[in-house]
Amino acid sequence: MRADAAALHEQITASVALLRRHLDWDAAVRRLEELNARAEDPALWNDPEEAQRVMRERTRLAEQVEGVRRLEREVADALALLELAEAEGDQAAADAAVADLRRLAEEARRREIESLLSGEADANDAYVEINAGAGGTEAQDWAEMLLRMYMRWAEAHGYKVTVTERQDGEQAGIKSATLLVSGPYAYGWLKTETGVHRLVRISPFDAQARRQTSFASVYVYPAVDDRIEIEINPADLKVDTFRSSGAGGQHVNKTESGVRFTHIPTGIVVSCTQDRSQHRNRAIAMQMLKARLYELELKKREAMAEAAEASKTDIGWGHQIRSYVLQPYQLVKDLRTGVEKGNPQAVLDGDLDEFMAAALALRVGAVRSAASAAAR
Repeated sequence: MRADAAALHEQITASVALLRRHLDWDAAVRRLEELNARAEDPALWNDPEEAQRVMRERTRLAEQVEGVRRLEREVADALALLELAEAEGDQAAADAAVADLRRLAEEARRREIESLLSGEADANDAYVEINAGAGGTEAQDWAEMLLRMYMRWAEAHGYKVTVTERQDGEQAGIKSATLLVSGPYAYGWLKTETGVHRLVRISPFDAQARRQTSFASVYVYPAVDDRIEIEINPADLKVDTFRSSGAGGQHVNKTESGVRFTHIPTGIVVSCTQDRSQHRNRAIAMQMLKARLYELELKKREAMAEAAEASKTDIGWGHQIRSYVLQPYQLVKDLRTGVEKGNPQAVLDGDLDEFMAAALALRVGAVRSAASAAAR
């Protein structure tokens, strides 16, 4: 077998083995059979909520199990084609077989990374909170660029995006904004974006066209659903109402429809200006607060080294996770993984998959190392 094909085969085999281990293969197959049987039972649909839960689990598990089975079939087919092509001296067919193996290796790697999205909240919707750093209009404009970037990424992946809170800057940009990104595994993917983001460019607001450095923070936390109960004591809440700014028409600006909750025991603050109705904004803000408290509890449970607010450090030098340089050269670099892209405009248009995958891949490496050590 050609050396490149052998290497690809080895890579795919390792990925598939890890996928099977993550899935707990025998248990996953048995559970899928149970879910298929339940889905065929007409009595299930007497409880629409339970039926939806069962179908969601069935769809997710079927995609994972069938995905591994299809990978194994297509790899076997590609290897058989390669063996036949080599026996007959057909170079074109051999190259095609290797191209198939290369494609399958990429898919196996992607599935391997996605298999890490098995945390308690990874499948949930996500809130993405963006705050401008110090620097006035420059930083506020940068924060709005990040807002657009995440909206573009979400829309490209078929997620629904809702702006639940937005505070506009005095001249341009935003002081802060919060997005609700709704769709499968939104939190699992977006959680890698938490941190400080740094922009270097020629300022469009400087008459002397000097180069400026701006900072903005991104904070991602999972949305909670009806299955998760979060109790909040009304005595622990400070409630403020205020006039909403930005889009929404004159009615929004004339009434105190914006709502801000401060959770006194934790210091967590959330606000919502999404709707003209203060009542609806209050309900949305309460969901956001529950989501923040849930994330805080998750981090305690996972025994992480930092508390929920640790990612919200000073928005400035020394704390950034990614740099976006537009001048004097073009480069976006993730400081955690070393991934670089020489097309900043594509990244700002939502091309973030490589950065997210690399951050998750760090965990793949840790799992593989642990598995190798255990096998010795």
